[in-house]
Amino acid sequence: MSSDAEPAVLYEATPSGVAIVTLNRPERLNAWGPDMAPAFYDAVDRAEEDPAIKVIVLTGRGRAFCAGAHLGSSSSSGGVGESLESAGGKSVADLVGERPPHFVTELRKPVVAAINGPCVGIGLTQALMCDVRFAAAGAKFGAVFARRGLIAEFGISWILPRLVGWGVALDLLLSGRTFLAEEAAALGLVKEVVAPEELMPRALKYAEDIAQYCSPTAMAVIKRQAYGDASHDVATATAEAEALMWEALPRPDVIEGIVSFLQKRPPQFPELTFKR
Repeated sequence: MSSDAEPAVLYEATPSGVAIVTLNRPERLNAWGPDMAPAFYDAVDRAEEDPAIKVIVLTGRGRAFCAGAHLGSSSSSGGVGESLESAGGKSVADLVGERPPHFVTELRKPVVAAINGPCVGIGLTQALMCDVRFAAAGAKFGAVFARRGLIAEFGISWILPRLVGWGVALDLLLSGRTFLAEEAAALGLVKEVVAPEELMPRALKYAEDIAQYCSPTAMAVIKRQAYGDASHDVATATAEAEALMWEALPRPDVIEGIVSFLQKRPPQFPELTFKR
């Protein structure tokens, strides 16, 4: 039964300051398409702009995270995970949306992926652009582009070598082979592999811990440093870090971080104000 009458993306905010964003097209294994993109952007923007939200968790409903790109009508569930090779005259934006997957690296809030099942093609790229990844045991991964006659799409050629090194990245991209969550963990693509029923509790526990104990402002700056320094040499990165440190010292976050540590209590950091 099609879920097209339901929202393509679900949104839930927990009392602990975690936004759960769930891809909601389970009948097509959450394959990415034009119906999903704007709903995903809206959900992520909502979490980013809400001062009460400290961390975003991204997952999929049903038995898949995201099985690639979906082409054709939303009623055609047989098109699960179809590649872009039959896209004809459609633009990339028509198929996958107006924002490239790397936009989540530019958010000020951490994004944790809970990979519950197949994570393929653009779904893999979306997961890799998240900051931290957990996976269910046995979940299948694949950078299948070469097996569809395609190139390394949507920035995966930028992020994958940075996560696993050139040799492993080229193996995965050139072979397009399927690999499981356990190998993904060994390669450093995911932080932990857990039993499927433990995936969301584990990802939420991690997200809630950093939401409670880490400064939202500090996390925003650290995230900007990590992705920005990927294109800098070490001298430039060090100089920028020194300037950022001087900016950070007068902020109340630093005082609260030190005092709460000395007093052995959870910190009460200021909320992150949204800046467009």
